[in-house]
Amino acid sequence: MKDNILINALASVALGVVALASVGVAPSAAQDLTLTYLASQGWVQDAEQDLGKKFKDETGIAIDYQIVPADQYFTVLKAKLNSGEAPDIFGGQSGVTDLQLQYDVVKNAVDLSNEPWVASLDPLVAAQSTVDGKLYGMTYWDTVGGAWSVDYNKQIFADHGLSVPKSYEELKTICSTLMDAGIQPIFEPISDGWHHVLWFLELGPRYEQETPGLAAALNANKATFAGNKAMLTALTQLKELYDMGCMGTNALSDAYSEANEVMATGKAAMVVGGTNFLGPMHADYPDADPANYGVFLMPLDDNQVLNLNPAGPTMFISSTSDHIAEAKEYFNFLTRPENMKYFIDNAPLANGLPFKGVERTLDPEIKAFLDSHENNRGTVYQTAVTYVNPQWMDVGRDLTAMFTGAMSPEEVLESIDQRRADLAAAARDPAWQ
Repeated sequence: MKDNILINALASVALGVVALASVGVAPSAAQDLTLTYLASQGWVQDAEQDLGKKFKDETGIAIDYQIVPADQYFTVLKAKLNSGEAPDIFGGQSGVTDLQLQYDVVKNAVDLSNEPWVASLDPLVAAQSTVDGKLYGMTYWDTVGGAWSVDYNKQIFADHGLSVPKSYEELKTICSTLMDAGIQPIFEPISDGWHHVLWFLELGPRYEQETPGLAAALNANKATFAGNKAMLTALTQLKELYDMGCMGTNALSDAYSEANEVMATGKAAMVVGGTNFLGPMHADYPDADPANYGVFLMPLDDNQVLNLNPAGPTMFISSTSDHIAEAKEYFNFLTRPENMKYFIDNAPLANGLPFKGVERTLDPEIKAFLDSHENNRGTVYQTAVTYVNPQWMDVGRDLTAMFTGAMSPEEVLESIDQRRADLAAAARDPAWQ
């Protein structure tokens, strides 16, 4: 009899645990457990941290968001991965090259292929987090509907009789007109190390338009950046904008965190902020009416091809974590429909998420801008070309050297080629053997 009572009692406990799990509540063993999550500045939005608090209330599992400045992040992450002190969850940029070279996900990350949310993840986005048929990352970012482009102040343009430029010469004329009126044309924050690179690598679709098949040739080691006419033109024009003073007198020390204030207060007329820029600006400065701002493509080399990127900030679970099951639970929690809706409604940068069935919320003007390029778009080169995105910050340093006269545009292209060769050799890429 006593044995039966004990068995029944144990069965009741087991059923209770199952019942808790079935409603998304972790067993008591998870209480006071904390998952560490390492990410670069700007990758974890406030809305996700709000969801993290909700996750703790529901499961007892806390998320410790460890945010590292962008220019230090990859150094810190690699040190942790190499020392065996990886966090439970780490952030990274998706893209097959990065997965292999920056993070070595086959060794350092958990295979997520069989998780319930994978079936609804956009296939183009999923491909950027997949190596050898296995999915290693969850991209919780608006990669599908956003594009880095130039946001501009319509009122400033109207006051000086300016219209949206569709060529480099038109952009240069706008800059000259505004500078003559005492207005800083472009806010370009170089000190972060990454933002000014957008002017060059985001123009991949234009380079592809000028030389069809160029990305494939670069990936097969049958072409180089050096000597490419379109790339050289874009860099030469970018340096000319800097030399003219179009980016202001403090570009080398300006930071992207200042962009909302600069644009909202009219201190500058333009910034590369993209189709997702106006929401965060309006959130920080409610008096700045988004209707007073528009967007246009970066017109270096007379570009008029929309630049899209299916890759973006992505979360990985460390293979050495002692809490893999709990980290997977966090991913499952974030991808529940009601939580994705909360994120989209409360994250100014997000008009949507790359999951099927998720409703997108786009400003009418932004939607019109994207729709107008429906048949004239392409993939940016940091994603389309191998061994490019891992050297993003290095390219940033080269461009800064170009601005200050320490490197020429030709030398910047040669430097990119050399790093690509070094990265390909490290990866034992047969195309470079």
